[in-house]
Amino acid sequence: MNREDHIQQLKSHPNFDILVIGGGATGAGVAFDAASRGLSVALVEKNDFSSGTSSRSTKLIHGGVRYLEQAVKKLDRSQFNLVRDALKERSVLIQIAPHLAKPLPILTPIYSVLEVPYYLTGLKIYDRLAGKSNLKDSRYVSAKVAKERFPMLKEEGLRGAVIYYDGQFDDARMNVSVALTAAEQGAVIANHTEVTALLKTNGRLSGATVKDSLTGESFDINASVVINATGPFTDGIRHMDDPDAPGMLTASSGVHVVLDAKFSPPETGLLIPQTEDGRVLFILPWLGYTLVGTTDHPAPIEDNPQATEDEIQYILRHVDQYFDSPITREDVLASWSGLRPLVSDPRAADTARLSRDHVINISDSGLLTIAGGKWTTFRKMALDTVDEAIKLGSLTPERESQTEHIRVVGGENFESTSVEALRQNRDLEDDIAAYLHRAYGSRAERVTALMNGQAKRLVDGHPYTEAEVRYVVRNEAARSITDVLSRRMRLGFLDEQAATTAMTSVGQLMQEELGWDDTRLMEEKTAFKASMGV
Repeated sequence: MNREDHIQQLKSHPNFDILVIGGGATGAGVAFDAASRGLSVALVEKNDFSSGTSSRSTKLIHGGVRYLEQAVKKLDRSQFNLVRDALKERSVLIQIAPHLAKPLPILTPIYSVLEVPYYLTGLKIYDRLAGKSNLKDSRYVSAKVAKERFPMLKEEGLRGAVIYYDGQFDDARMNVSVALTAAEQGAVIANHTEVTALLKTNGRLSGATVKDSLTGESFDINASVVINATGPFTDGIRHMDDPDAPGMLTASSGVHVVLDAKFSPPETGLLIPQTEDGRVLFILPWLGYTLVGTTDHPAPIEDNPQATEDEIQYILRHVDQYFDSPITREDVLASWSGLRPLVSDPRAADTARLSRDHVINISDSGLLTIAGGKWTTFRKMALDTVDEAIKLGSLTPERESQTEHIRVVGGENFESTSVEALRQNRDLEDDIAAYLHRAYGSRAERVTALMNGQAKRLVDGHPYTEAEVRYVVRNEAARSITDVLSRRMRLGFLDEQAATTAMTSVGQLMQEELGWDDTRLMEEKTAFKASMGV
């Protein structure tokens, strides 16, 4: 995908069926769904694809063990249905993105024999709700086996554990891949393009004025239906449409920290079932590191939320309670905060209950807003949203949604065993071959084709190469150092010190690719450091 070509198409297209505002999981999913039906689609994102909440998840594709517990306690059939739908979507996502998503066994330690039937029964219900989509049956294991599966686990008082299965994925790579797949299905998409005004004709929405943040140029995009899919910034667009619109969203902060790989085995996660404030905490292997999270505290809505020291200490304190070996602040390689949107339906009589399920709202002028939900159900959310858009705009799709069957970019013809062929064909070191195979799937050869016979690393000890920088600039619309290091690669989320080291090389390569002057290069470095909280 060439971003500048898509900008030109946005300028020249007379009228799109749908304009999507927001390039996170939800917006990219809506564009993917609508384009798969043959509708004409535009998508604009003010920052980068997955620049907000969608890159800051716990990296799990799940039905929601915690939500199931609440459903059982309250005998809430609607909650059961939500978990069942999410479990089906978990299976679909693993199928359409086999390079980016996979099943992961998760161990729940048990320190009281009385807890065994409680957890095992609950997880068996979880398996049953998944039906044919179940990844693998849950089971009880002895304390000895639990310790073998997760060696860091505190041994004193351990009675055993229950193992269940959910999916794990790379959220930002998935988001970018979904956006690129939407483009290949015919959508016209642009990151770093901000909506500055909504257009109305006879009181009805008819498009938006947008500004290309990279050139400063403004232009109009006309569309039959405008969809607001801006996550935590939902109310900002709604108030652009109607300044008196009641708010429908608040946010909480979901903080995660990253530790060295030694703190988790490579193929098993750990669920801490009870924290001091009633949450659960996950300790997961992720991309060769250990990911721990998350928190849930009220938070202001802002572009670049940062993890606070109190939140980091909260996570470390709970991990320490379950580990035999102590963890210190110096063990934290990276941390981040994501804004979790909590929505209420402004049409409902009782708006006191904040939902993690999605809400679709249509304003008097026709602004269609989709908010809430979670990564696992992004495809179902998109399907529901496009169904509403078709009715709202009296649109005529060429076919039904195809997103349950279309593999995302890199997933086509993907074979998990082909990493060895990639390594041999390009004479790559093992870690580089494995990384490219996982991140780019069947398109990894396109990255290696830019190596000119040498896979030059950006920073020692990490599999990221100069060729990858050139590839994502040319083919994945990466236009800032942060785009590259935090979302196309994940180094900014894994090792902040290494990412800062790599920043200079990435900046020089992007300067060559994009023709930046020295002032622009310095601005990009400053912006990247700010994104890291430096």
